[in-house]
Amino acid sequence: MPQRKKIKLAILDMYDHHPNEGMRCLQNMVNMKEYHFDWEVFDVRGKSEMPSTNFDIYLSSGGPGSPFEGEGTEWEKKYFTLLEKLWTHNQNRNADKKYIFGVCYSFQMMSRFFEIGNVCKRKSTAFGVFPVHKTENAKSDKFFRNLPDPFYAVDSRDWQVIDPEYDKLMALNGVILSLEKKREHIPLQRAIMAMNIGKEFYITQFHPEADAEGMLRYFALPEKRNHIISNHGDLKLAEMIHDLSDNDKVPLTKKELIPAFLRSAVNLLQIN
Repeated sequence: MPQRKKIKLAILDMYDHHPNEGMRCLQNMVNMKEYHFDWEVFDVRGKSEMPSTNFDIYLSSGGPGSPFEGEGTEWEKKYFTLLEKLWTHNQNRNADKKYIFGVCYSFQMMSRFFEIGNVCKRKSTAFGVFPVHKTENAKSDKFFRNLPDPFYAVDSRDWQVIDPEYDKLMALNGVILSLEKKREHIPLQRAIMAMNIGKEFYITQFHPEADAEGMLRYFALPEKRNHIISNHGDLKLAEMIHDLSDNDKVPLTKKELIPAFLRSAVNLLQIN
Protein backbone atom coordinates (compact mmCIF):
# COMPACT_ATOMS: atom_id res chain seq x y z
CA MET A 1 0.00 0.00 0.00
CA PRO A 2 1.49 3.40 -0.98
CA GLN A 3 2.35 5.73 1.89
CA ARG A 4 -0.13 8.56 2.41
CA LYS A 5 1.14 12.03 1.70
CA LYS A 6 1.65 14.19 4.79
CA ILE A 7 -0.71 17.14 4.44
CA LYS A 8 0.51 20.54 5.66
CA LEU A 9 -2.15 22.87 7.04
CA ALA A 10 -1.87 26.50 8.14
CA ILE A 11 -4.32 28.23 10.48
CA LEU A 12 -4.27 31.99 10.01
CA ASP A 13 -5.22 33.56 13.35
CA MET A 14 -6.99 36.86 12.59
CA TYR A 15 -8.12 37.57 16.17
CA ASP A 16 -5.33 40.05 17.00
CA HIS A 17 -4.97 38.59 20.52
CA HIS A 18 -8.65 39.19 21.38
CA PRO A 19 -10.35 36.48 23.49
CA ASN A 20 -12.28 34.14 21.24
CA GLU A 21 -13.69 30.64 20.81
CA GLY A 22 -12.97 30.34 17.09
CA MET A 23 -9.34 29.32 17.35
CA ARG A 24 -10.16 26.56 19.85
CA CYS A 25 -12.81 25.21 17.50
CA LEU A 26 -10.57 25.31 14.43
CA GLN A 27 -7.67 23.66 16.24
CA ASN A 28 -9.95 20.93 17.58
CA MET A 29 -11.11 20.24 14.03
CA VAL A 30 -7.66 19.93 12.47
CA ASN A 31 -6.38 17.90 15.42
CA MET A 32 -8.81 15.06 14.76
CA LYS A 33 -7.02 11.74 14.34
CA GLU A 34 -8.52 10.98 10.94
CA TYR A 35 -6.52 13.77 9.30
CA HIS A 36 -2.94 13.45 10.64
CA PHE A 37 -2.20 17.01 9.57
CA ASP A 38 1.17 18.65 9.99
CA TRP A 39 -0.35 21.94 11.11
CA GLU A 40 0.82 25.31 12.37
CA VAL A 41 -0.80 28.54 13.62
CA PHE A 42 0.22 31.97 12.32
CA ASP A 43 -0.56 35.16 14.26
CA VAL A 44 -1.43 37.34 11.28
CA ARG A 45 -2.69 40.60 12.78
CA GLY A 46 -0.83 40.47 16.09
CA LYS A 47 2.67 39.59 14.86
CA SER A 48 2.42 39.87 11.05
CA GLU A 49 3.16 36.15 10.78
CA MET A 50 2.29 34.57 7.45
CA PRO A 51 2.63 31.02 6.12
CA SER A 52 4.55 30.29 2.95
CA THR A 53 2.92 28.75 -0.09
CA ASN A 54 4.35 25.36 0.90
CA PHE A 55 1.20 24.46 2.84
CA ASP A 56 -1.59 22.46 1.23
CA ILE A 57 -4.61 23.76 3.15
CA TYR A 58 -5.24 27.17 4.72
CA LEU A 59 -7.92 27.98 7.32
CA SER A 60 -8.30 31.72 7.87
CA SER A 61 -10.21 32.60 11.04
CA GLY A 62 -12.72 35.17 12.12
CA GLY A 63 -11.65 38.22 14.06
CA PRO A 64 -12.78 41.51 15.64
CA GLY A 65 -13.03 45.00 14.24
CA SER A 66 -13.14 46.61 10.84
CA PRO A 67 -11.84 44.73 7.79
CA PHE A 68 -10.32 48.07 6.72
CA GLU A 69 -8.33 48.84 9.87
CA GLY A 70 -5.28 47.04 8.50
CA GLU A 71 -5.06 49.14 5.32
CA GLY A 72 -1.42 49.86 4.54
CA THR A 73 -0.08 47.70 7.37
CA GLU A 74 2.56 45.03 6.97
CA TRP A 75 0.21 42.22 7.90
CA GLU A 76 -2.43 43.22 5.34
CA LYS A 77 0.15 43.49 2.56
CA LYS A 78 1.47 40.04 3.47
CA TYR A 79 -2.05 38.59 3.67
CA PHE A 80 -3.08 39.90 0.26
CA THR A 81 0.24 38.78 -1.22
CA LEU A 82 -0.39 35.26 0.08
CA LEU A 83 -3.90 35.25 -1.39
CA GLU A 84 -2.50 36.42 -4.73
CA LYS A 85 0.12 33.66 -4.75
CA LEU A 86 -2.37 30.95 -3.80
CA TRP A 87 -4.86 32.13 -6.41
CA THR A 88 -2.17 32.31 -9.11
CA HIS A 89 -0.92 28.84 -8.18
CA ASN A 90 -4.40 27.40 -8.59
CA GLN A 91 -4.90 29.09 -11.97
CA ASN A 92 -1.60 27.80 -13.39
CA ARG A 93 -2.89 24.29 -14.04
CA ASN A 94 -0.93 22.89 -11.09
CA ALA A 95 -2.22 19.47 -10.10
CA ASP A 96 -1.52 20.09 -6.41
CA LYS A 97 -4.09 22.79 -5.72
CA LYS A 98 -4.12 24.96 -2.60
CA TYR A 99 -7.35 24.77 -0.57
CA ILE A 100 -8.55 27.77 1.41
CA PHE A 101 -11.46 28.22 3.85
CA GLY A 102 -12.07 31.70 5.26
CA VAL A 103 -14.47 32.62 8.09
CA CYS A 104 -16.21 35.89 9.02
CA TYR A 105 -13.41 38.52 9.17
CA SER A 106 -11.51 36.55 6.54
CA PHE A 107 -14.68 36.46 4.42
CA GLN A 108 -14.70 40.26 4.47
CA MET A 109 -10.96 40.51 3.77
CA MET A 110 -11.16 38.11 0.82
CA SER A 111 -14.19 39.96 -0.52
CA ARG A 112 -12.04 43.10 -0.47
CA PHE A 113 -9.12 41.31 -2.10
CA PHE A 114 -11.19 39.88 -4.94
CA GLU A 115 -13.33 43.08 -5.18
CA ILE A 116 -16.51 41.04 -5.42
CA GLY A 117 -18.87 43.11 -3.30
CA ASN A 118 -19.43 46.14 -1.13
CA VAL A 119 -17.83 45.53 2.27
CA CYS A 120 -19.66 47.90 4.60
CA LYS A 121 -20.75 48.42 8.19
CA ARG A 122 -24.09 47.02 9.32
CA LYS A 123 -26.73 49.28 10.84
CA SER A 124 -26.62 47.08 13.95
CA THR A 125 -24.53 44.22 15.31
CA ALA A 126 -25.55 40.69 14.36
CA PHE A 127 -24.90 38.20 17.14
CA GLY A 128 -26.52 34.86 17.86
CA VAL A 129 -27.89 31.81 16.06
CA PHE A 130 -29.84 32.59 12.89
CA PRO A 131 -31.29 30.84 9.84
CA VAL A 132 -29.21 31.12 6.66
CA HIS A 133 -30.84 30.62 3.27
CA LYS A 134 -29.29 28.64 0.43
CA THR A 135 -29.13 29.89 -3.15
CA GLU A 136 -29.78 27.70 -6.19
CA ASN A 137 -26.01 27.28 -6.54
CA ALA A 138 -25.84 25.74 -3.07
CA LYS A 139 -28.14 22.91 -4.09
CA SER A 140 -25.45 21.46 -6.33
CA ASP A 141 -22.44 22.41 -4.20
CA LYS A 142 -20.68 19.35 -2.78
CA PHE A 143 -20.72 20.73 0.77
CA PHE A 144 -23.77 22.98 1.01
CA ARG A 145 -26.14 20.56 -0.72
CA ASN A 146 -26.10 18.41 2.43
CA LEU A 147 -27.57 21.23 4.53
CA PRO A 148 -31.31 22.02 4.82
CA ASP A 149 -32.78 25.29 3.59
CA PRO A 150 -32.61 27.24 5.73
CA PHE A 151 -29.75 25.91 7.82
CA TYR A 152 -28.69 27.40 11.14
CA ALA A 153 -25.40 29.07 11.94
CA VAL A 154 -23.65 31.28 14.47
CA ASP A 155 -23.38 34.87 13.28
CA SER A 156 -21.23 37.53 14.96
CA ARG A 157 -20.41 40.68 12.98
CA ASP A 158 -20.62 44.43 12.63
CA TRP A 159 -19.72 44.34 8.94
CA GLN A 160 -21.24 42.73 5.87
CA VAL A 161 -20.82 42.16 2.14
CA ILE A 162 -23.66 43.32 -0.13
CA ASP A 163 -24.03 44.48 -3.77
CA PRO A 164 -22.20 41.53 -5.33
CA GLU A 165 -20.14 42.20 -8.46
CA TYR A 166 -21.60 39.41 -10.56
CA ASP A 167 -19.33 40.01 -13.56
CA LYS A 168 -16.22 39.73 -11.39
CA LEU A 169 -17.60 36.69 -9.63
CA MET A 170 -18.27 35.01 -12.95
CA ALA A 171 -14.76 35.83 -14.17
CA LEU A 172 -13.37 34.21 -11.02
CA ASN A 173 -15.58 31.15 -11.50
CA GLY A 174 -17.28 32.14 -8.26
CA VAL A 175 -20.82 31.67 -6.97
CA ILE A 176 -22.90 32.88 -4.04
CA LEU A 177 -24.00 29.96 -1.89
CA SER A 178 -26.11 31.54 0.84
CA LEU A 179 -27.77 34.75 2.01
CA GLU A 180 -28.71 36.03 5.43
CA LYS A 181 -32.18 35.48 6.89
CA LYS A 182 -35.18 37.01 5.18
CA ARG A 183 -36.46 40.15 6.90
CA GLU A 184 -39.76 40.98 5.24
CA HIS A 185 -40.38 44.03 7.43
CA ILE A 186 -36.93 45.59 6.87
CA PRO A 187 -36.22 47.15 3.44
CA LEU A 188 -32.50 46.31 3.46
CA GLN A 189 -30.49 44.18 1.08
CA ARG A 190 -29.69 40.71 2.41
CA ALA A 191 -26.00 40.22 3.03
CA ILE A 192 -24.01 37.47 1.34
CA MET A 193 -23.26 34.64 3.78
CA ALA A 194 -21.11 32.22 1.75
CA MET A 195 -19.26 32.03 -1.55
CA ASN A 196 -17.13 29.58 -3.48
CA ILE A 197 -14.43 31.20 -5.61
CA GLY A 198 -12.54 29.24 -8.24
CA LYS A 199 -13.49 25.89 -6.69
CA GLU A 200 -10.68 25.85 -4.10
CA PHE A 201 -11.63 28.98 -2.09
CA TYR A 202 -14.63 28.69 0.25
CA ILE A 203 -15.55 31.68 2.40
CA THR A 204 -18.38 32.09 4.91
CA GLN A 205 -19.62 35.17 6.75
CA PHE A 206 -21.04 32.95 9.50
CA HIS A 207 -19.03 30.71 11.84
CA PRO A 208 -19.31 27.06 10.73
CA GLU A 209 -16.69 26.08 13.31
CA ALA A 210 -18.77 27.32 16.27
CA ASP A 211 -19.98 24.90 18.94
CA ALA A 212 -22.34 24.96 21.91
CA GLU A 213 -19.50 25.07 24.44
CA GLY A 214 -18.12 28.34 23.10
CA MET A 215 -21.45 30.01 22.41
CA LEU A 216 -22.80 29.24 25.87
CA ARG A 217 -19.76 31.01 27.29
CA TYR A 218 -20.61 34.03 25.14
CA PHE A 219 -24.27 33.91 26.18
CA ALA A 220 -23.15 33.98 29.82
CA LEU A 221 -21.48 37.38 29.29
CA PRO A 222 -23.89 40.15 30.38
CA GLU A 223 -23.24 42.38 27.35
CA LYS A 224 -23.80 39.53 24.87
CA ARG A 225 -26.86 38.23 26.69
CA ASN A 226 -28.39 41.70 27.01
CA HIS A 227 -27.75 42.43 23.33
CA ILE A 228 -29.79 39.40 22.25
CA ILE A 229 -32.59 40.07 24.75
CA SER A 230 -32.88 43.75 23.81
CA ASN A 231 -32.91 42.99 20.07
CA HIS A 232 -34.78 39.69 19.96
CA GLY A 233 -36.33 39.01 23.39
CA ASP A 234 -36.01 36.31 26.07
CA LEU A 235 -37.81 33.67 24.02
CA LYS A 236 -35.39 34.12 21.10
CA LEU A 237 -32.42 33.71 23.44
CA ALA A 238 -33.91 30.46 24.76
CA GLU A 239 -34.49 29.32 21.18
CA MET A 240 -30.88 30.11 20.24
CA ILE A 241 -29.59 28.11 23.20
CA HIS A 242 -31.76 25.18 22.10
CA ASP A 243 -30.49 25.47 18.50
CA LEU A 244 -26.90 25.05 19.73
CA SER A 245 -27.58 21.46 20.77
CA ASP A 246 -30.25 20.56 18.20
CA ASN A 247 -28.48 18.06 15.92
CA ASP A 248 -30.42 19.39 12.93
CA LYS A 249 -29.22 22.96 13.44
CA VAL A 250 -25.83 24.36 14.61
CA PRO A 251 -24.16 20.94 15.15
CA LEU A 252 -25.22 19.91 11.63
CA THR A 253 -23.63 23.02 10.10
CA LYS A 254 -20.46 22.38 12.07
CA LYS A 255 -20.38 18.76 10.88
CA GLU A 256 -21.15 19.34 7.20
CA LEU A 257 -18.93 22.25 6.16
CA ILE A 258 -15.33 22.53 7.40
CA PRO A 259 -14.84 18.79 8.15
CA ALA A 260 -16.25 17.89 4.72
CA PHE A 261 -14.05 20.57 3.13
CA LEU A 262 -10.99 19.11 4.88
CA ARG A 263 -11.82 15.52 3.89
CA SER A 264 -12.36 16.55 0.28
CA ALA A 265 -9.09 18.49 0.18
CA VAL A 266 -7.16 15.59 1.70
CA ASN A 267 -8.62 13.12 -0.79
CA LEU A 268 -7.81 15.36 -3.76
CA LEU A 269 -4.28 16.01 -2.49
CA GLN A 270 -3.67 12.27 -2.01
CA ILE A 271 -4.76 11.59 -5.60
CA ASN A 272 -2.30 14.15 -6.91
